[in-house]
Amino acid sequence: MSRGLVIGESLIDIIERDGRITGEHVGGSPLNVAVGLARLDHDVDFMTHIADDPYGRRIAEYVKASGAQLVSGSITATRTPTARVSVSEQGLPDYMFDLDWQLSGIPTAAPPVLLHTGSIAAVQEPGCLALAALIDAYRVSATVSLDPNVRPALIVDRDVACERIERLVQRSDVVKASNEDLRWMHPDRTPEQIAQTWLALGPSIVVVTTGVKGAFAVCAAGQAEVPARPVQVVDTVGAGDAFMVGLIDWLWRSGLLGADRRGNLRRIGLDALTAALNAATLLSALTIARAGADLPDRSALHAAAHFR
Repeated sequence: MSRGLVIGESLIDIIERDGRITGEHVGGSPLNVAVGLARLDHDVDFMTHIADDPYGRRIAEYVKASGAQLVSGSITATRTPTARVSVSEQGLPDYMFDLDWQLSGIPTAAPPVLLHTGSIAAVQEPGCLALAALIDAYRVSATVSLDPNVRPALIVDRDVACERIERLVQRSDVVKASNEDLRWMHPDRTPEQIAQTWLALGPSIVVVTTGVKGAFAVCAAGQAEVPARPVQVVDTVGAGDAFMVGLIDWLWRSGLLGADRRGNLRRIGLDALTAALNAATLLSALTIARAGADLPDRSALHAAAHFR
């Protein structure tokens, strides 16, 4: 039992500047996590919803090239999702999605050691309902990790979305959210307060990324905090997904994933948690130093760690 299962959306980001299309890139937060873990030599299955069209074939080829395996039944959509990203003169992105989220794939027969999900897949019907059932089924064998990665442009009812996310928090072992996610969900509370509330719901670890300030995490042993790594920023796309990959990778290599290790994960100490956060910030820094959500492979990670 050594495979991971990532469930969630994949799409094509269509970049626009001054009304002109300047680029098209494979995207989607869960896809980035699946690809990132595969590039770090983990066996990963990716369950998504794309079409057998040029965009869908491009996504399928990208997943395969990373070393991840697309789950059977993932290519059943009528059209592959897209996100039209308009970039302002200040460099701020504005997203408009064309996305239908459903689940009809057949996950790997072998019980996974990890199930990761989040973002649009966590809140958009009808797929989010099937996702919740799959989490309940696979929690018996797997550590469940969650990154809400909130997309307000797709959310019609804020209260329903927040309720769905927090139900998934209850079922999860490792939760990572950005301070922007938490501000959108609970504008009247601090990230520290929300992290402690979520920890009490059931997870072993709740991590909050705070942009240029770094990240902090809470667990039963207390709170750990690390600064952001100094880096020449080229592109912040994928920074949060890379952080999630770095965190999962550290826990995986440390033998803390799998339902049978849930007790060990719950007893994680602050030194170990700090090491996990440092690994996550390194992978995030390497990613934002490149154009696009281009997560590094194991050799690039080793080289960076050697020189730091």
